[in-house]
Amino acid sequence: MGSSQTSFGCEHRSPTHVLVKPFVWLPLTEVVEPVDFEEYVSSHAPGVEPGPLKQLMEFPSDDLELLHLDKDCNTLEPPLPEEEEYQLYSTTYTPHNSERQRERQRGLVKQTFELDEAAAAERQEDQDDAKRRSVSIDETPRGSWASSIFDLKNSSPDALLPTVLEQTAAEDMDHRNTEARQQGRHNDLLGLFPPPDEDEAVERCSLPEVPKEHCGQRIMVKCLSLKFEIEIEPIFGTLALYDIKEKKKISENFYFDLNSDQMKGLLKPHTPHVAISTLARSAIFSITYPSPDIFLVIKLEKVLQQGDISECCEPYMVMKESDSSKHKEKLEKLRLQAEQSCTRLGCFRMPFAWTAIHLLNIVSSVGGLDRSDPDSDSERKGHGTWNERKKKGFERMSIGDDMCNFATFRPATLTVTNFFKQEGDRLSDEDLYKYLADMRRPSSVLRRLRPVTAQLKIDISPAPDLPHYCLSPELLHVKPYPDLRVRPTKEVLEFPARQVYTPHTTYRNLLYVYPQSLNFSSRQGSVRNIAVKVQFMAGEDPSQALAVIFGKSSCAEFMKEAYSPVIYHNKSPEFYEEMKMKIPANLTDNHHLLFTFYHISCQPKQNTPLETPVGYTWIPLMQHGRLRTGSFSLPVSVEKPPASYSVLTPDVQLPGMKWVDNHKGVFNVEVKAASSVHTQDPHLDKFFTLVYVLEEYSFPFRLKDVIITEANMEGELKASMAALRGAVLDTCVRFLHQLLNKLIQLIVYPPVIAGQIVNLGRAAFEAMALLVNQIHKNLEGNQDQHGRNNLLASYIHYCFRLPTAEPTLPPNGESPGLTMPMQYATLSRATARPSSLHLSRSKSISNSNPDLASTPVSPDEEVQRIMGSKGIDRSHSWVNSAYAPGGSRSVLRRNPNSSCELKQVPNPFTSSSPLPPPPPSCTLLHEELALQWVVSTSTVREAALQQAWLFFQLMTKSMAHHLFLTSKLDVPRRQRFPDRFVDDIAALVCAISADIASRYHKDVELVERLNSSLAFFLSDLLSLMDRGFVFNLIRSYYKQIANKLHTAQNPSSLNALRMDFTRIVCSHEHYVILNLPCSILSPPASPSPSTSSTTSQSSAFSSMVQDQGVATMFELSVPFRQQHFLSGLLLSELSLILDPDGEGVFFLHKKAISAVHSLLCSHDADPRYRDPQVRAHMAQLYLPLIPIVMETLHQLYDFSGHGSTISQSVAMAIAGSPLQHAKANPFALPTAGRQSSSLSAECSRTLLVCFLWVLKNADAALLERWVSDLSVLQINRLLDLLHLCVSCFEYKGKKTLERINSLTFKKSQDMKARLEEAILGTIGARQEMVRRHRERSPYGSQENVRWKKNVTHWRTNADRVDKTKAEVEQESVVDGNLATEASLIVLDTLEIIVKTVVASELKESVLGGVLRVLLHSMAGNQSALFLQHCFNTQRALVFKFPEMLFEEDTELCADLCLRLLRHCSSSVGSVRSHASASLYLLMRQNFEIGNNFARVKMQVTMSLSSLVGTSQNFNEEHLRRSLKTILTYAEEDLELRDTPFPEQVQDLVFNLHMILTDTVKMKEHQHDPEMLIDLMYRIAKGYQNSPDLRLTWLQNMAGKHSERGNHAEAAHCLVHSAALVAEYLNMLEDCRYLPIGCVTFQNISSNVLEESAVSDDVLSPEEEGICAGKYFSESGLVGLLEQAAASFNMAGMYEAINEVYKILLPIHEANRDFKKLATVHGKLQDAFNKVYNQRMFGTYFRVGFYGCRFGDLDEQEFVYKEPSITKLAEISHRLEEFYSEKFGDEVVEIIKDSNPVDKNKLDPNKAYLQITYVEPYFDTYELKERITYFDKNYNLRTFMYCTPFTLDGRAHGDLHEQYKRKTILTTSHAFPYIKTRINVIHKEEIILVPIEVAIEDMQKKTQELAFATNQDPADSKMLQMVLQGCVGTTVNQGPLEVAQVFLADIPDDPKLFRHHNKLRLCFKDFAKRCEDALRKNKALIGPDQKEYHRELERNYHKLKEALGPLINRKIPQLYRTLPAPTLQTQRNSYSRSSFRKVDC
Repeated sequence: MGSSQTSFGCEHRSPTHVLVKPFVWLPLTEVVEPVDFEEYVSSHAPGVEPGPLKQLMEFPSDDLELLHLDKDCNTLEPPLPEEEEYQLYSTTYTPHNSERQRERQRGLVKQTFELDEAAAAERQEDQDDAKRRSVSIDETPRGSWASSIFDLKNSSPDALLPTVLEQTAAEDMDHRNTEARQQGRHNDLLGLFPPPDEDEAVERCSLPEVPKEHCGQRIMVKCLSLKFEIEIEPIFGTLALYDIKEKKKISENFYFDLNSDQMKGLLKPHTPHVAISTLARSAIFSITYPSPDIFLVIKLEKVLQQGDISECCEPYMVMKESDSSKHKEKLEKLRLQAEQSCTRLGCFRMPFAWTAIHLLNIVSSVGGLDRSDPDSDSERKGHGTWNERKKKGFERMSIGDDMCNFATFRPATLTVTNFFKQEGDRLSDEDLYKYLADMRRPSSVLRRLRPVTAQLKIDISPAPDLPHYCLSPELLHVKPYPDLRVRPTKEVLEFPARQVYTPHTTYRNLLYVYPQSLNFSSRQGSVRNIAVKVQFMAGEDPSQALAVIFGKSSCAEFMKEAYSPVIYHNKSPEFYEEMKMKIPANLTDNHHLLFTFYHISCQPKQNTPLETPVGYTWIPLMQHGRLRTGSFSLPVSVEKPPASYSVLTPDVQLPGMKWVDNHKGVFNVEVKAASSVHTQDPHLDKFFTLVYVLEEYSFPFRLKDVIITEANMEGELKASMAALRGAVLDTCVRFLHQLLNKLIQLIVYPPVIAGQIVNLGRAAFEAMALLVNQIHKNLEGNQDQHGRNNLLASYIHYCFRLPTAEPTLPPNGESPGLTMPMQYATLSRATARPSSLHLSRSKSISNSNPDLASTPVSPDEEVQRIMGSKGIDRSHSWVNSAYAPGGSRSVLRRNPNSSCELKQVPNPFTSSSPLPPPPPSCTLLHEELALQWVVSTSTVREAALQQAWLFFQLMTKSMAHHLFLTSKLDVPRRQRFPDRFVDDIAALVCAISADIASRYHKDVELVERLNSSLAFFLSDLLSLMDRGFVFNLIRSYYKQIANKLHTAQNPSSLNALRMDFTRIVCSHEHYVILNLPCSILSPPASPSPSTSSTTSQSSAFSSMVQDQGVATMFELSVPFRQQHFLSGLLLSELSLILDPDGEGVFFLHKKAISAVHSLLCSHDADPRYRDPQVRAHMAQLYLPLIPIVMETLHQLYDFSGHGSTISQSVAMAIAGSPLQHAKANPFALPTAGRQSSSLSAECSRTLLVCFLWVLKNADAALLERWVSDLSVLQINRLLDLLHLCVSCFEYKGKKTLERINSLTFKKSQDMKARLEEAILGTIGARQEMVRRHRERSPYGSQENVRWKKNVTHWRTNADRVDKTKAEVEQESVVDGNLATEASLIVLDTLEIIVKTVVASELKESVLGGVLRVLLHSMAGNQSALFLQHCFNTQRALVFKFPEMLFEEDTELCADLCLRLLRHCSSSVGSVRSHASASLYLLMRQNFEIGNNFARVKMQVTMSLSSLVGTSQNFNEEHLRRSLKTILTYAEEDLELRDTPFPEQVQDLVFNLHMILTDTVKMKEHQHDPEMLIDLMYRIAKGYQNSPDLRLTWLQNMAGKHSERGNHAEAAHCLVHSAALVAEYLNMLEDCRYLPIGCVTFQNISSNVLEESAVSDDVLSPEEEGICAGKYFSESGLVGLLEQAAASFNMAGMYEAINEVYKILLPIHEANRDFKKLATVHGKLQDAFNKVYNQRMFGTYFRVGFYGCRFGDLDEQEFVYKEPSITKLAEISHRLEEFYSEKFGDEVVEIIKDSNPVDKNKLDPNKAYLQITYVEPYFDTYELKERITYFDKNYNLRTFMYCTPFTLDGRAHGDLHEQYKRKTILTTSHAFPYIKTRINVIHKEEIILVPIEVAIEDMQKKTQELAFATNQDPADSKMLQMVLQGCVGTTVNQGPLEVAQVFLADIPDDPKLFRHHNKLRLCFKDFAKRCEDALRKNKALIGPDQKEYHRELERNYHKLKEALGPLINRKIPQLYRTLPAPTLQTQRNSYSRSSFRKVDC
């Protein structure tokens, strides 16, 4: 676009004085050097006045602020040690999206549109319609004058406009109109336009989720009741989930107790205190990986009693409640035993029974339960105990995970009746998995087991989002918990089946112990009923057992010991017990688990204790500072362990100890931890330990086998950092926050070892880069649209903060944080270190500190308490970020709505006490990161590039914190950061830009991520650093890309990257300020008074302002691009991409336009920019958009026509040809449309709305001055653009909105774009990536992390298929407001153009264009509001420039009249008022010019005719009112009262009223096409003396025919029009090459002669106002003929085209118009080539109307022309249906035969139709000339139909009695004509005697044979069919029978001799043809048909033999000389006279 862009404005005037710094012109492809922003801002400090413009000068002072947010704690109590607080620094400001858009659209005023009014009226009318249908047409040619005038005089006018008749000066009129237009305007235009496409919004950066604990799909299980047949003892239940595919228990146990109070009472002595938390009966389970393999397992236990499980279960299996009388004694006995057991053994349990529920059955109805199954009883059909599948279920065993959606299913209440007793030797989990797998099989082993009958009722439902009364797995109360006394629901901790990648955010420190098996078979003594007691010991003293074991059900909350269930008489029991413990945060080497094994004596014996200890073992929990978890096989000691045992493991052979089974491992136990304190990963543990050693400076330190000293510390630490990549990813993610914090801490505070500062920056940077890269790669689905991993993003956003204090403090020094509660979390805690760092040391926390077990009240208190206890050093404070007490969180972020009015937020830091200065060894994170990144190489550099966004964000957040913490926010930006750092940043940006440029085609995804990260980084830097410097960075990026662009193979993808980059940078919150909108690039006279102060300041630019003037502001000139740097970049990009010669591919167009659109949207939505003055300044940043869009005019989509469905270039690409513009359709009517459009409709629409935005908001004075410098060409281009805008934003109407199914529409749009991209190979990798990420995710289908969060944000409105009524209503309101606002902006601009050109000499050439746009805007669907303003403008225009209409362009006058009349018939009153006023003034002005208004008179009359003929929803009632209004104006117009004017007006109005009355009739027949055309035909005939009007009506008829697809008739209407014009042109001048009138046209159609001019004396074309239309000229004639040719082409009548062009060619030849001649000959060539195509023309029917119901149609006969291949049934159905609807079903009857109708026999109350198929009829002589198919179907006037009959009245009889009647009809005109039915004017009948009938039949047969024989290519099937019918026939009336009937005897009647002879000759011919046909057949057949052929030959010979004697008999009389015949008058040579009847 280069040069053309700059020369757009006026020619530059020569400078008046030399510039200080002349501007060199730079092409758009190069970036100008930006203004030194800081310098400029400081030297142009805003003036004192605090006007609205002040905020456009500089960022607000509170742009960055520190806020404190409290982290949500979802439990009422803090979860013991502390939570991390979050700091977030964010530069996002509310983006513009569809949700907000809808907010802004509320409360819009509904505009009135005639379109909607008419639609509403139509519904009403449909109901009234039936009442007023009349059929007859008055035969009076026009309504009588008297009645018409009477009607008109009695109607009432609309309200008169007060100012119409006043005389006003033009200026006042303009002023008044402008003011009126500005009232009630809609401020933000883009708020009415659909919001920008979300997919394009690269600058949109979703906020990461606040880190929170992971949660899967949650189901709630409520245990309602448990009943057995007998109730004798308490039973206890346990629930847990198992995944049998993964063979894993996936939840902890939930214990419930449904016993009655009586039963509970039995255990009272053992549970003196019952905690409410143990009374829970409902549990919430979380399932992260739903699968069809999950079972809910229910286990029941009972109190231990004597006897094995089977014995104890027996009573439950045998006894039934119903027969309790039988077993009364037995029951009593059992109850007694139970009571004794409970008293003695109440604290021991034994296994009892179990069952399982297959969850898939609950959530899906697949494989339901067999209802007849005796042991299932379910309240919801299809769900039962367990899965009884029918066969069909087994085929589908592997049901996909998609079936298992546990988040939404129908809640179910189940009654489980089938329990299996536990088998004492099969209690392990392994056995359980086998059982569960077995359950899914049909032949279940379990089915053979005897069930324990019971009834457990449970409810399973999806868990509510915020359940009330819920306890966390740690038993904390989860909010909301309104009342602590209510029975709680427990959240059950999930053990996910596979890894879940979520960092810990709450404190959790739980330990689970699972005793698995014990082998005491070799243990001597009585050890049979074994119970395992587990204790958590803080030391070896028995009193040090901690109460940390969670209670089960109906007991205390925490216990000091837990027992496993006892299996009776089993020395090697298996266990399934789970013991859950809440372990202290700081474990020491003394903490251990102690297991004691007891023998329980079940029988009360004398001197036998209840429990006898039989063994001991233990597990020390800490070893080398690590928590020990996993599976253990432990030896068991027979005796109590010795002192200090707990530090060693039992594997150590202690002297003097006795072990069971020789110290072998006989006890298997598993220990698992769910902890946010212990990493349980060696690599992480080592790293954290080393960091801890450094912090504590506790050298030497033993770590396993290595002693850490100062000497080897650095090496070890670096090695441990490098080894981090070996850590398990799952664990790394869980401890991600701590890990990153530590690495950052090592960078910020390089440790001092042995007095030396050790720089670990590089190692830490590498470790970090590799770690984040690993996370990114492995968690690919968990990303946002910019490829940022959400875990990392939320870490940076919420958790990262600069460590602000030195790591080590004096051991008992108070942390400064404690004196300043505001910041204590940020400052004192920031050095927190993770969890497992409480290593065993000599100075361990005193075990006797009893407080540690209790929950601290508040974090502060807790810290102080610990710090205060016996001078513990700080290593034991809970300073850990994983669980430091939750203080407030400081959040540093950009204040989105900051403006000058907002108060400065007081800085919380300065308010308390000054910050301690950072210690000398502290490096700044951002500086270190920049440095390390710049110097990094190979893999590390690559890893850092992969995750560039993370380091960029760390840097910006660190910079912001640093500025804040050092109070540098008020320091000038240049002094904020050291030069070294600034250089590093420059080097970094340069290197990354180079990477983008060089790798864009290799690593597409990486480069897209890198590109957007860099853009976001620079955007952030604009808020922090020297802005001029950042602009230069942007420039350097641009240069790198530009250099690459020249050599790139695929420049469009590089362009796309640069576009995205620009878009992101421009999305800066203070984008407007960054562009210096108030800089003095404005012209000297300031557009708004308030800028005068700035204008006066001298600046580098002011000198150039005077002379370069407005032009530079409207083009991408160097000063523009320098001043408005970002806006200049954006518009240059747009300009280059739209450049038609450039490489702009579709998706680039869309990108560039969308970028501008979204920016403008954000301005419109921004509350800071509401003031119109501010808006005008903002619009200055976009002024060059106007010329850019003007340049692209020819590329824009043409909204006036119907654009193609797929874009031209795509079509060409599909066809495989280069992207060129395709040829126009050769027969398209000549239109004013543009050549081709390369922009899609969507892009064009968006671009135009942006263009209108600039026009709306720009300063009017400025626009005026710009327009005044434009050339005529440019102004006309601007007018074309406005014309397009009107079409583009035209209101579609509510109906259309209802029709468009939003989903399909959106889909097709997307598919189209996708198709375009795919075909042209331009799809962007980012879109691909986004698309892919949306489709996959590691969390299974349900947890679509990034996208799920703000579903609303991605779900545009169009995702829903059907919109509600209210939505459609709202949409139409918005659409109406948009259309109105767009049109008003166009109107404003037109006024500016008019105002400007009046003064200049361009007036003539421009005004016509202005009026055209105005007329075009009146033509569309416009709101009443707009039309009022539009008419005001139009009246002013006509008032100021009447000569424009009345002297020059007739066409404009005609168009204006048509538009005004159309609005005079509007249903909206105010519109009618304005239109009538305009029309009246138009007549008046025409009259004032020459005392006559013939021109307007003529035009109005023609317009009315045209309107009436074509408009669908035209309302005569409304028009009548308008006519009355005009009369009223004439009567009240005092000035002209004494002139002939009022009388002339009256004449005109009455004449119009007459036409109107005619048209009312037309309206009645609008559903009867034939009748309607007849009427129009008659109206046209009525205008025979008024050529203009006749022409108008012929045009109307042509239009109607085209609509109905009758192209031939349309063509004839056009030919008649052309003949009419030729006739009058001939009268005006005798021109050799023009046709001499109608005669010339008779070759096209004989009908044309009716257009010959009536006679010279009636009409003379010279008279003013006659033949004034645009068609009465040579060019008009050419146009009509062209259109006629096009219609003939569509009708397939190619021969007629030739005749039309014969008339056209001489005209072109005379004009030497060789281009046109070439075109015409081209079209002729096409037409002649098409002549040979298969064509079908019309089918004809005779239709007779009988009955007085038909009015003037009664007894009329017509020939109807119907489309080709219309069946008789179709037309008869159509007419019958139509007339039945009109008269009623009973009334209409179809006469089924075609015999003559006897009127007297018909029912007078009925309407009869007789319909007969007719064929064109030609006499023999005619057939000689009508050779081709076309000849036989063109110019037809005679038609024939035949009716068979016999003399006795039957239709058919034997051969010798079969007569035939031929009826020949002649029509008044030849077909095709200007209508599709023509009256029959003549009818004659011919009757054929039987022998003549036979002759016709034989001739027809012979012809068929001849045709089949000579067909080319030969068709054997057809031939055989015909032959079979001729020779193989044995049927009646075959050829042989005909011969036998008529040729056997010579007829008696001599009149029949000739017929006899003729028939004989026919048979001769027939026989010969048969022979030919057989010969041909023989040649065609294959071997398989030989026999068939022989058969045919045999038949033929038989026939020939039989015919022989008959054929050869001649009639002797015929061969005598005959006397001279009498004269015959008939047409035919052989006599039909005897039977002839002529009917005229």
